[in-house]
Amino acid sequence: MTELFAVLRREIIYIWYYFEIQFRQICWYWILGMLIGSFISVFAKGRIHGAFAGMKNKKWGLFGIVPACMLGIASPLCMYGTIPIAASFRKQGMREDWLAAFMMASILLNPQLIIYSTALGTAALTVRIVTCFLCGCSACLLVFLFYRNRDFFDFSGFEEKAGHDTHPNLLIRYLLNIWRNMKATGLYFLFGILLSALLQRYMPQNLMIRVFGGNEAWGVLMAATIGVPLYACGGGTIPLLQQWLWEGMSMGSAAAFMITGPATKITNLGALKIAMGWRRFVLYILFVLMFSFLCGMAVNLIV
Repeated sequence: MTELFAVLRREIIYIWYYFEIQFRQICWYWILGMLIGSFISVFAKGRIHGAFAGMKNKKWGLFGIVPACMLGIASPLCMYGTIPIAASFRKQGMREDWLAAFMMASILLNPQLIIYSTALGTAALTVRIVTCFLCGCSACLLVFLFYRNRDFFDFSGFEEKAGHDTHPNLLIRYLLNIWRNMKATGLYFLFGILLSALLQRYMPQNLMIRVFGGNEAWGVLMAATIGVPLYACGGGTIPLLQQWLWEGMSMGSAAAFMITGPATKITNLGALKIAMGWRRFVLYILFVLMFSFLCGMAVNLIV
């Protein structure tokens, strides 16, 4: 029994060592991400959505893809918050292909997640931003080509809900938003670091290279696949991605994971299923998997 306790104590010390190192390395990105994300949510969200709503009368055609994707990335809302607003945009006459670009980009990326992702390094951050932007553009083009004269979204029953940021004092409103942000992401962030520490301690060092390394299509496909069940919170996956990249995960595999993860997060899927219906929802899943795979392969050839 004494030997068992000694072994457990040793393993706890090792795991805490790995946990504490990675926590110190990335906790500041998490804090900065919350501060900036909450600031945008409180002080800039209305302007961002107002700018997108103002596009409805523009005669830009497909060139509207670019601002639609950029505004989707800038939007701080989750998908359940985005869909009611998208429904109001549609009622005002917004084009569905621009809506597809805005919603796809909003699903994959937001200002807070951009700050989190800086912990992965410049190359991974650039890949994440570019691939998410291209994914939004691709969604827009597909809706334009195949649903030009038909409705793609069904927003019936969706009504825009009142936001949480309603306190008359702006400073208190901002602090409350930070607190909600902390409660929403904190446990996932800590769990991600703990899981990363366990992997560092017990996963063979060359396993990540064998599974996700090199330029092999298999590694990209595996990364795209595990993104479906593993992704629960953007901040929570940053420690895992950081560790995997250190251990030899290819940038293309990381790109595939960063696309399928948020695109198939269970809360996002629930909202999208309601807004699309089964047939278009299945098309969405196939599009995400195919795009993430092709994108990962392209990234491995370029980076």
